[in-house]
Amino acid sequence: MRYSRLQKGGLFMISRLPSSSITALILLLVSGSTQAQSIDPADTSWLLTSTALVLFMTLPGLAMFYGGLVRSKNVLSVLMQCFAIACLMSILWMVVGYGLAFGNGGTLHRFIGLDRFFMSGIGLKSVREGTTIPETVFFMFQMTFAIITPALVVGAFAERMKFSAVLWFSSLWLILVYAPICHWVWGGGWLGDMKLLDFAGGTVVHINAGVAAIITALVMGNRKGFPETAMAPHNMTLTVAGAAMLWVGWFGFNAGSALSAGYSAGMAMTVTHISAAAGSLSWMMCEWVKHGKPSVLGIVTGMVAGLGTITPASGYIQPSGALVIGLLAGIICYYATQYFKRKLRIDDSLDVFPVHGVGGILGTLLTGVFAAASMGGLGLEGGMGRQLLVQLTGVGATVTWCALMTFIILKLVRSMIGLRVSGEEETQGLDLALHDERGYNL
Repeated sequence: MRYSRLQKGGLFMISRLPSSSITALILLLVSGSTQAQSIDPADTSWLLTSTALVLFMTLPGLAMFYGGLVRSKNVLSVLMQCFAIACLMSILWMVVGYGLAFGNGGTLHRFIGLDRFFMSGIGLKSVREGTTIPETVFFMFQMTFAIITPALVVGAFAERMKFSAVLWFSSLWLILVYAPICHWVWGGGWLGDMKLLDFAGGTVVHINAGVAAIITALVMGNRKGFPETAMAPHNMTLTVAGAAMLWVGWFGFNAGSALSAGYSAGMAMTVTHISAAAGSLSWMMCEWVKHGKPSVLGIVTGMVAGLGTITPASGYIQPSGALVIGLLAGIICYYATQYFKRKLRIDDSLDVFPVHGVGGILGTLLTGVFAAASMGGLGLEGGMGRQLLVQLTGVGATVTWCALMTFIILKLVRSMIGLRVSGEEETQGLDLALHDERGYNL
């Protein structure tokens, strides 16, 4: 609209100019319009905002959410792990991660990228191909995803992994697990070629983090005293504050993945909020029915389940679909948590797999259902059946690669420096044992 108004308002003035001036003006307008189409200020502003929101999800959102859930003797260790991962993943993303995920791999392009290391070829005026934003902004936005995904895995080994092992594991995992799967889905790889629908990270982020979490919990073993000893959250106020930050930051996570400030971003934000609210209420009701009282921990965990489950579908569905996805997320992830922790007695300390892994799988599959035109979605080229097969392929590939490579990385790190703190250090608490500090001096 703004271009048509400019043209109409300038017709009278242009008609009075000499022919040579008109020619010069036309060349100027053509040059200016080409530049304007390359970079859209509104899209760039929205992506800058979204980048800050997604980083806000990790620091301080996830750090506070996880920090409140552990025992008081380990609160600083969790905050330290999240902070250090944010720093280390940022450097690794600049050095090698972005190139592996979004670079051109030549003959291997369907599987991995092999350029853009150290941000080579990315200048001040570089534009990300297929978008209207600077590549530096796209780089930063995707970096925040590469930060929060390994940070989510912290919840699986909380209260028992060496700090040095955290750094080694997270670094290798980013390079060998996150970056390849990111390339398969978003970087021009084979899953993207198959038309896998993953708008903001059902496979790349949530299934990836969830599977890594369950493998890590199995390899490391349970915390001392689990499940006989009660290990209740030490500060629910901190957890609720962190959860609220996650909810707000998730708007940048999902709506920012539209890579533009338009219709798609608006719908993604809307369905994200609906699913979060529905997930909170359905989880709360499950607890209320089963235990007679609703818990604060339950309602905030249900929110995370609703957010994680809607993530892959957020750019493809309508609010009615988001309502169903959110309600199912709260119920299914609640019972998954009970099953893995109480029946199987797997000490995934902060329920990363039941919430993010199960939620990511559920959301990725339901995307194939609710994206169909018959369900009010955008419509699918081959119909719902074919898309469900593609979604299932994406889930299977992510689970298989992540499980295998995570297991190998854990064995490698264990052989090099060991994974777990000593029994005495675990009893003392990681805050004092590893950092010589206390979370609270009361």
